[in-house]
Amino acid sequence: MNPELIPNPDLFRHSAPMQIRFNDVDVLGHMNNTVYFTLYDTAKADYFAAVRGEKMDWKHVDIVVANVNCAYIAPIFFGEEIEVLTACSSISEKSFKLIQMIREKNTLEPKSFCETIMVSFNPETQKASEMPEVWKRMLCDFEQKDLIKRKMM
Repeated sequence: MNPELIPNPDLFRHSAPMQIRFNDVDVLGHMNNTVYFTLYDTAKADYFAAVRGEKMDWKHVDIVVANVNCAYIAPIFFGEEIEVLTACSSISEKSFKLIQMIREKNTLEPKSFCETIMVSFNPETQKASEMPEVWKRMLCDFEQKDLIKRKMM
């Protein structure tokens, strides 16, 4: 991966330490690539709890994943201390983009980078919906910046 595409860690206001379990490691001694998504999802839940000031009510679904792109930068080995950094980078009418990075906690070496498009979702109609203003406000407040993309006229 082009190092210029890896975001500056200073952009992230949220960090979640992660534990590598023995069964996360494959025969080559590094973390299996499918486990990265579990770590990213765990960190997303922690991020949303921080943004909202309370844990998510997972029985009430109002956002869903529409797209995920993950780049593997360097292998993660059992025994390494890792953390997942998470930030919202932009908000549009019906969706927002999360960026995440797994890095080694002591050396700060980037291990993986992920971009996820989250879509506001109406479970009754089973369709994307306008993102609630309260979500937009909470994300902007947490990130301490205006993330809302304005429509071009």
